[in-house]
Amino acid sequence: MLSGGIDSATALYWARSKGYRPYCLLFNYGQRHSKEIHSARRIAQQIKAEYKIISLNLPWKGSSLTDLRQEIPQHKKGSIGKEIPSTYVPARNTIFLSFGLSWSEVIDAEAVVIGANALDFSGYPDCRPGYIRLFRKLAREGTKRGAEGKNISILAPLIKKSKADIIRLGMKLSVPFALTWSCYKGGRRPCGKCDSCRLREKGFREAGVRDPLIE
Repeated sequence: MLSGGIDSATALYWARSKGYRPYCLLFNYGQRHSKEIHSARRIAQQIKAEYKIISLNLPWKGSSLTDLRQEIPQHKKGSIGKEIPSTYVPARNTIFLSFGLSWSEVIDAEAVVIGANALDFSGYPDCRPGYIRLFRKLAREGTKRGAEGKNISILAPLIKKSKADIIRLGMKLSVPFALTWSCYKGGRRPCGKCDSCRLREKGFREAGVRDPLIE
């Protein structure tokens, strides 16, 4: 599952370091901009991984990431709200993982890897350990491979890591962070005010590493 952000890029390079041959799924689900898709494509090409772009239409919107009439929440430096924000896309990871699970059966893959993180995150319910545990059970019970005793692993290697830890791991794995994009808004430069920008800034600062997207 490759979104083009630092988490999914690090999860991709982690999978390769563990001996997996990665296949990447990119999703165009009507988000506000295509910059993250462009980033994900470049990252997949950098690692020479086969990739597919899945286009989805979510006509009911339900998120400020997919509905231009809603404002992206902005916060003061170091501040992120405790409530699930409007940037939550309803059941997004369930949709994405379902596509990944389907493709994994077709290509006889051993695992689906997602860069979900439950420490430095915006509070999305489908990024938490309990959700990943339940989806693992679904993968066992709801697939032909599972029924035949050939389980498809659902791997979330970053789930309990801080953003700084993820960046340190990414540096060790030579993740091209300069190719990643985190900001919820498009444009030439990150806005520096949305949740994703705040978390990215926090991670690089705590890791003691300069963010290559910030001059």
